[in-house]
Amino acid sequence: MTPLAEIIDNCSYLDDWQDRMSYVIELGRKLPEMPEEKRTAESKVQGCASQVWVVTHADSASDPILTFEGESDAHIVRGLVAIVLSIFSGKPASDILKIDALDLFGRMGLIEYLTAQRANGLRSMIKRIKDEAGRRLSA
Repeated sequence: MTPLAEIIDNCSYLDDWQDRMSYVIELGRKLPEMPEEKRTAESKVQGCASQVWVVTHADSASDPILTFEGESDAHIVRGLVAIVLSIFSGKPASDILKIDALDLFGRMGLIEYLTAQRANGLRSMIKRIKDEAGRRLSA
């Protein structure tokens, strides 16, 4: 997985939207493929126009460290999944709840280039991860 700092840095050098979307697609290509058996109705993210799956893994701490696997059947969305996983994966649940991922996407210059459907799907992915973090904290 590409580190978030590297993604932010790379986006700062890309001036036009085509270069940024090409980079997002490239990030998606680097995302490990999710095994078919993990692409279930339970792991599917509702609210995305494309098919998106997110699987959560957590340790047993009271403030568990969450890691995520993700997949999409659409190239750009797969890249967005890769960025979302870079933002949230490997962090304690309490930290996940504090992260403003949409602000990060805005600072990377990516939000304004997303269609309304893709932006809604991005919000759905973020909500799914934050809801999962909240559930794991209260368990």
